[in-house]
Amino acid sequence: MDDREQHDKGNLLHLAACYLRDVWHVARRRGPNQVQFWLIALLVGIAAGFAALLFRKGIDAMQSFLYGTEDVHLLHSFAGTLPWYLVLGIPVAGGLTVGLILHHFTPDARVRSVADVIEGAAMQEGRVEIRAGLASAAASMITLGTGGSSGREGPVVHLAAVVSTRVLHWLKADGVTGRDLLGCAVAAAVSASFNAPIAGALFALEVVLRHFAIHAFAPIVIASVAGTVINRLEFGGVTEFTLPAATILQFYEELPAFLLLGAICGLVAGLLMRAMFAAEDVATHVQARIGLPRWLRPMIAGAMLGLIAIWYPHIIGVGYETTSAALTGQLTLTAAIGFALVKALAVSITIGGRMGGGVFSPSLMMGALAGLAFGHIATGLFPENSGSLTLYALAGMGGVAAAVLGAPISTTLIVFELTGDWATAMAVMVTVSISTAIGTRLVAKSFFLTQLKRRGVRLAAGPQDYLLTMIRVRAVMRGRDSDRAAPEDACWQLIEAGHYIDAGATLETAFAAFDRTLKPYLPVVSLTGADTPPELRGALFQVDALRAYNRALAATAAEEHS
Repeated sequence: MDDREQHDKGNLLHLAACYLRDVWHVARRRGPNQVQFWLIALLVGIAAGFAALLFRKGIDAMQSFLYGTEDVHLLHSFAGTLPWYLVLGIPVAGGLTVGLILHHFTPDARVRSVADVIEGAAMQEGRVEIRAGLASAAASMITLGTGGSSGREGPVVHLAAVVSTRVLHWLKADGVTGRDLLGCAVAAAVSASFNAPIAGALFALEVVLRHFAIHAFAPIVIASVAGTVINRLEFGGVTEFTLPAATILQFYEELPAFLLLGAICGLVAGLLMRAMFAAEDVATHVQARIGLPRWLRPMIAGAMLGLIAIWYPHIIGVGYETTSAALTGQLTLTAAIGFALVKALAVSITIGGRMGGGVFSPSLMMGALAGLAFGHIATGLFPENSGSLTLYALAGMGGVAAAVLGAPISTTLIVFELTGDWATAMAVMVTVSISTAIGTRLVAKSFFLTQLKRRGVRLAAGPQDYLLTMIRVRAVMRGRDSDRAAPEDACWQLIEAGHYIDAGATLETAFAAFDRTLKPYLPVVSLTGADTPPELRGALFQVDALRAYNRALAATAAEEHS
């Protein structure tokens, strides 16, 4: 290259750097336009993709160092050869470390995951907690690296949300932009984690944003592709699981079996979710009853996991080795059922013990084991009408995961992209549709939405329900100095009769009060103490409350259909 070419190249790089700088300044001052937002989506996608990649590599490095294996994909087999005290001690040490991290860096010693990202998208303008999110990522990495029985997708999704939240703070973006950028980060993280660009984009739309708005589609796809490129630069274009060469479906004769498998997968998913919630409730009750410090809870869970791993090392970590064994038909009927039961117990202990990690990978493993067990029975009873045994494992993997996540579309595509087997679409789709219909009725639509419901955040019913909890009375009321204020004498009469509402209450409380009192307006007061009389702040008119609620519904509908 001569001097002139070097000079021209330097000028181009300088111009590109100046353009990116100008785009960033304009985006911060005025908010990004469409083209600028696509560029920002690409950069966020790259950042989220690298975050997911580093998270995965960190888990692999920790497992390799602590368990002494060079191939973490064969961790379960290798762990079975280790001394029992190592298999027991590593999860105990990991649990103690996790407990201390969460105790010092989160207000409630709870790991943040996909449910918190969904809540952030719906109610926090696309933002999540940064400090607690980073602590949760560290805790989840340690959990999976030291033998916890959970998945890496939940922490990765929240870590990506932390990245987008940091960018949104710099941009000072509004709610629509915030939610779209959050979707971009999530899509890139899922794609980078699983090498699944199509499923990553649809996961962000279906699970996190919970709508398929056209304006969000292009930037989310751009970010998803960016995340996939990062994965493939490191791992190549290989799929996570390798199936046997032939997975044959005897189409019309065998489809009824997959309908039945879908029903079984829905029940398995429902039982798995309820087991995790029951473990959470029991652990919380015991912790409160004996006064256990919250930082010791993950350590006790780690000890329980270590004891199980001495006899069943396949529960350690994400569990891809056992999932692969199920997908290739290497497990007997008894082994598949036994491993599924032990895995369900281990996942419940991990989640109930607040150790960290997600539920997607465990649901894939549970589904593959359940599907393989069903396949053994089906092909044994009707060998002349049955295709490949492992096809049932593949369909079961999608069936249980779809019901747990409440995401039939993205889960179906994730299964295809994880395996590279697109020839069995009919069997998987039939199984997923039935399992989702059954599983999502055993909980509040999905594991994540049920988690939120248990915390008092009701997103499952849609915006018509949760929007009422987001609008405060003080933002809608008419003050005492308003031209259309309610008569003060009438307000004090209502207060004396016990008909008033606190200024900090939400419209949910206000509408219940209007239904109870049948008044056109209610006094709004400030309650400063039990012995202090209420201070009149103004009045909330029912017509104003309805108008504010309708505006919020209209804005949500406009975003979802734009």
